[in-house]
Amino acid sequence: MGVFLITGAGSGIGAALAAHFAERGHELWLLARDETRARTLRARFPRSRTLAADLAEPGALRARLETQALPPRLDSLLHVAGVAESGRVGEAGADVWERTLAVNLVAPAELTRLLLPALRAARGQVVFMNSGAGVHAPPRLGAYAASKFGLKALAESLRAEEYEHGVRVTTVYPGETDTPMQVRLHQEFGLPYQPEAHMSPASVAAAVVTALGLPKDATMSDLMLRPGC
Repeated sequence: MGVFLITGAGSGIGAALAAHFAERGHELWLLARDETRARTLRARFPRSRTLAADLAEPGALRARLETQALPPRLDSLLHVAGVAESGRVGEAGADVWERTLAVNLVAPAELTRLLLPALRAARGQVVFMNSGAGVHAPPRLGAYAASKFGLKALAESLRAEEYEHGVRVTTVYPGETDTPMQVRLHQEFGLPYQPEAHMSPASVAAAVVTALGLPKDATMSDLMLRPGC
């Protein structure tokens, strides 16, 4: 059985991935913002183990995780958690940029650094859940797009650096997916929301599982997904 650590397992794509691995009996580690959320995750995935640390405070991750048991080996680290706040560049203050970059970029970099020994031990794989906004920046999502462009750079550097250790790196760029974040953004933009026009979280999770299941002599470096019939 594999050992998987997932951020953002409370809803959407992260929850779909956690459900997939839990149903197959894999060892599941879930990162929660705090102990209250960790208890909720354990209730939903009773056989999982949880870690409590706030991705909005990446500088505190090391201290928080040092007090908790970590997996000695890790087959996959899946960065799914993320935040998106709408606002034009001329309106969004520094707090929006700092919060978005902290959760979407700095925290994944720091968490990966802390877990690299376990990933190297298993010759594991890192998955970064990016976005279509990480390729083409839309209006009113400048901070979010910047964080995702940065996440792409992080993945590319990590892939080159960890090749010698056998650690694979995959970036996933899903288009519009039926998640709570997508619903909220449509509301903020004043757009009608049609769930059937979006991919399901389970469909995105299935694509991630395909990338993880490749033989060790191959890497799916970039995975672009779009809604389709």
